[in-house]
Amino acid sequence: MQKRSKNLTITAAVLLSALLMSACSFSASSLTDGGETLSDPAAKATADDAVSSSDSVFANSNSYAQSAVDFDHELDSYQPKKDHYNFYFTYKTIHPWWDAVALGMEEAQRQYLDKGITITYEYMAPDGASAEDQAERLKKAQAENYDVIGVDVADEAAITPLLDQMIDDGCKVMTFSSSDAADGSKRIAYVGNTHNYQDGADLTEALCKKLDYKGKVAILVGSKGAPCHEDRAQGAADTIEKYGDMEIVATEYDMDSIDLAYDLTMQILKDHPDLDGIVCCNMSNPVGAARAITETGSKAVIVGMDHDEEALRYLSEGVIYCLGVQDCYSIGYDTIQVAVKIADGNKPGKLFPEKTNENTTVIYKEDAALMLELLYGDM
Repeated sequence: MQKRSKNLTITAAVLLSALLMSACSFSASSLTDGGETLSDPAAKATADDAVSSSDSVFANSNSYAQSAVDFDHELDSYQPKKDHYNFYFTYKTIHPWWDAVALGMEEAQRQYLDKGITITYEYMAPDGASAEDQAERLKKAQAENYDVIGVDVADEAAITPLLDQMIDDGCKVMTFSSSDAADGSKRIAYVGNTHNYQDGADLTEALCKKLDYKGKVAILVGSKGAPCHEDRAQGAADTIEKYGDMEIVATEYDMDSIDLAYDLTMQILKDHPDLDGIVCCNMSNPVGAARAITETGSKAVIVGMDHDEEALRYLSEGVIYCLGVQDCYSIGYDTIQVAVKIADGNKPGKLFPEKTNENTTVIYKEDAALMLELLYGDM
């Protein structure tokens, strides 16, 4: 039985996507709170038909969107030492980005079950990002008998010392998803994005080129202290600093809230009506920024992160210029595989690296339709 946070909500569009269901190859029952992961031949047949009907879309496209998310995974040759594992995973905040990570976890869980190995896990987070909340969750998990505890670090300065203490106390701790612990941490391994700084730099370079390397730019960061958000913002700032005719006029933290990102963008536009561009460093703020841009009629160019359905629609309409899409599905799948190996007492080396890097793909307007079809079954 897979356990989840009571207030975890999977985006309905994602769950109803026949294409994504085919890629995951698990039953709809696994997507509900406490749902058990079992195979469902009828559901798979329906999804396979959906894939067949969309084959021509993929065959006739050279879009980067084809490779942005990899649904084709198989367990490697490692033979687990037990027939049951129990994990605990906590992350920054309840949000569709981590729901996408959960889909990859569920597929790995299903494949292990097919081999006679049961994986159970808690997958829980607060409604809002909080290092204090995350620390309390980790302390409570430490008191339980989990094989491995995994965390997407909310604040590296606050959480890293706790992880080090947990390791010293004999816990098996890993990090995953978007944010690792601080350099030198004792955590065993990390699975996720290892290049957040470069992602911020790459998106900002695309923006700078679009603006002919001149203009006023705002940065929407995300959650204070979150390594992935801070690193992307630093990559953005360092890139803009290279160009003498470009200026950062505002840097704001939206705390991963679409509504707050909207409010902040509206205020920035009020203060700087001649704003030329916005760099958005998480999945929520491109949506909030785009809503404000469309409402005000501003011509500011938006670049941002990830695969929110509304953001992809703004991309298709040209309101957003480009998005850096992380492969959340692979992050979830690989996290489970690495957790099994850690639970068996293995250390980074031949079986798994100390850092498992997952891809980010920058997509543009011409890629939006295929990405919407790939992730949301929307033609």
